Amino acid sequence: MNTQNNVRFNKPRLLIVGCGDVGMRLLPSVVERFRVFAVTSQPARCAELRAAGAVPIVADLDRPASLARLAGLAPRVVHLAPPPRQGALDLRTRNLTAILPEGGHVVYISTSGVYGDRGGALIDETAPRAARNARALRRVDAEQVLRAWAVAAKGKLSILRAPGIYAAERLPLERLRQGTPALAPQDDVYTNHIHADDLARLALLALFRARPGRAYNASDDTHLKMGEYFDLVADAYGLPRAPRLPRAALAQAVSPMLLSFMSESRRLDNRRIKEELRARLRYPRVEDLLAKRQDARV
Repeated sequence: MNTQNNVRFNKPRLLIVGCGDVGMRLLPSVVERFRVFAVTSQPARCAELRAAGAVPIVADLDRPASLARLAGLAPRVVHLAPPPRQGALDLRTRNLTAILPEGGHVVYISTSGVYGDRGGALIDETAPRAARNARALRRVDAEQVLRAWAVAAKGKLSILRAPGIYAAERLPLERLRQGTPALAPQDDVYTNHIHADDLARLALLALFRARPGRAYNASDDTHLKMGEYFDLVADAYGLPRAPRLPRAALAQAVSPMLLSFMSESRRLDNRRIKEELRARLRYPRVEDLLAKRQDARV
């Protein structure tokens, strides 16, 4: 028993901040390599995190005082927590940087929304950030704050810019059941995807293989229009396809937030995750997951 405890306590330490769905998918691959501390703002989740092999810590990024005990806890940090829902700044990431270790390594899950609308162009990580909506602007702020920390603390920062995250439990089924319209083909926009399991795997690879200060498009190989994606999901689950409307009519039929997702078109070049992180995606295309559903229905 003492030998087992010594092995566990001698492992390098890893802190996961915001251990939600992707964090839970990451845990099985890191608990054997690290002594993992998982931050949650919900005390009720402690048993779940402990059962998954992590040491739960109750703290809240919106309450800086609750973060004090995290200071210097682990030299490696995976930051999965989303920004606040309002404001121009990501105050949560600003609060987090106060406890990040000198010379540490942070892997931050950002969003491809930082690129803004590119009119369907194929872009790589050298494209300048041109965020337009408030959600993406808060992510830009987080990236900038973390880059400033890395310079000041002589730390290493790795940024994974994730597009739409999907999984069997994260598909737009309710939207399809409700008959929420999508854009007509002539107005439709390109969208990008990454399976939640693959994003968790990329976070792990970034801990070991990412170059300092590097951003990575954490995207699969799919280049679909948004309406095409909805059609694939509808067909796989035997649901009616979403009705299509011209942009002007759609603006009157959906919420401003939903419309904002349909106002940006870009395709992500993912060569960097393959060449530098040497990633092999479990689900290179959305169709790879949906095919399993269609096979089960046959």
